[in-house]
Amino acid sequence: MKPDPVRLAIAGAGGRMGRMLLAQAALRPGVRVASAFEAPDHDAVGADAASLAGMPGLAGVRVVDDAAQAISAAEVLIEFTLPAPSLEHLRVAADVGRGVVLGTTGFTAAQQEEIDRLAERIPLLQASNMSVGVTVLAEIVEEVARRLGAGFDIEVVETHHRHKRDAPSGTALTLARAAAIGRGANLESWAIHGRSGIVGERPDEQIGILALRGGDVVGDHTVAFYGTGERLELTHRAHSREAFASGALRAAEWLAGRAPGRYSIRDALHPA
Repeated sequence: MKPDPVRLAIAGAGGRMGRMLLAQAALRPGVRVASAFEAPDHDAVGADAASLAGMPGLAGVRVVDDAAQAISAAEVLIEFTLPAPSLEHLRVAADVGRGVVLGTTGFTAAQQEEIDRLAERIPLLQASNMSVGVTVLAEIVEEVARRLGAGFDIEVVETHHRHKRDAPSGTALTLARAAAIGRGANLESWAIHGRSGIVGERPDEQIGILALRGGDVVGDHTVAFYGTGERLELTHRAHSREAFASGALRAAEWLAGRAPGRYSIRDALHPA
C-alpha cells in the first residue's frame, strides 16, 4: 500500500523560494502542501497558494500569518527565510514536535548553537544548499583536496544576485569547509575573505573565499585548485531555484518520521 503524502508547511510562501517550493510540491506525489505562511505584514497573506505558484493543484491552501497554526498542521516544515524568523519557527516546530528542513543561511554562532540544541528534540535537516549537484560537488571537492595535497592552493569564488543579504554564501562556506577537511585543516584558521593592500606571499595554509554580487544570478560557485603549471576548477551554476526546491522536497519526504537529531542533505541523497 502506498504511503500517504508527507504534509508540508511552507514558510515564506510569498517569496521567490517559497513560490518555487509551492510549485514543485504540487508536482511531487510524495508530498502535499498542508499549509503556507508569511510574515503578518506581507502582501501574500490571505492569497491562495495556487495563484501564487500558478499551480491549480494547490487550490484551497491559503497563506496565513500564524506560524504556529501552519506548522502544527504539517509533518515537516520547509524553512528558507531569514535567520531571526527561521529560529522563531524552529522553536515552534520543536514545541509541537515537527520535523524541519532548514535551508536558511547567515546564522550567527549563537543562533547556530540554539539550532543544534533544538535538533535534540526534533528531526532537523540543515543544509546551506539543497541541490543535488552542490551536494555531490562538496563530496568531490573534499576528495580532490585530499588527493592533490599541499602542492595546490585552494580558492572559492561565489556569485549571487544583488538582493542576497549574507556573504559569503553558505554554499561557499560548505565547499571551502569540504576542501579544508580534505586537506586535514580547520577552515576557521585557514579562511581569508578577500585581499587588499600589500598582503605578501600567499601562505600554503590558506583558503581564499570571495563573494561577488550583482544582477539576478541565482548562484554560481567555483572551487579552484592552483598548482604549478596547471589548474583544476570545479564549478556549479544554478540556473533556477527549482534545483534547490527539488532537493528540499526530496529531503522533507525522507525526513518525515525520523528520530530527533541532526541530519544532512547527504543523508537524504545517500540513504543507507
